[in-house]
Amino acid sequence: MVPATPVDETFARLAARYSIGPKHLIEPAPDADALMAAARLALRAPDHKGLRPYRFLYIAPAQRTALAELFAQGARERGRSDEDVARARERAVNGPTLVALLGRVRDDIEDVPAREQWLSIGAALMNFLNGLHLQGFGAKVLSGASVEDAVVQRALCGNGETLLCWIVAGTPARLPHARFADDPLAVLSTWAPHGPP
Repeated sequence: MVPATPVDETFARLAARYSIGPKHLIEPAPDADALMAAARLALRAPDHKGLRPYRFLYIAPAQRTALAELFAQGARERGRSDEDVARARERAVNGPTLVALLGRVRDDIEDVPAREQWLSIGAALMNFLNGLHLQGFGAKVLSGASVEDAVVQRALCGNGETLLCWIVAGTPARLPHARFADDPLAVLSTWAPHGPP
């Protein structure tokens, strides 16, 4: 048998990355060095003209309570019940580590259309997740009402930025597994040009 090469091992590890929800993530959480390594990998995303239309914002443990109050305030402003407000508050403290992904898509760059900037954001997010995975951490991307809340957006975003999603990360408490069957042929095909219309 031919021994596995580092490339084979890396492919196998990346192919084993699946989202893991907050209830299956435990300490130890990614520390500052692990998050920096993931961010360094995110910078390898395609990025026409180096606009960097994304930013990862780490929510430190000491700030999770303040974020929980913002979640609760947003739920109250949406007219939610007291129970829903309490649940919104709890969501801000789920999972060992929380990172916000912020996007800033510009419309004043003539040869870098918005679609290219969105592609760059998505590629950076995937690289960030892969960076965490390759270091032994699990993660999941979450959205929900808190992403849309104006009070949360104002608190986290800089000029021209939009809160896009949350990334919850930690050490997997169970083996990750696929929720859907993989079928590369469903997403990769060969172009067959048609004749003239």
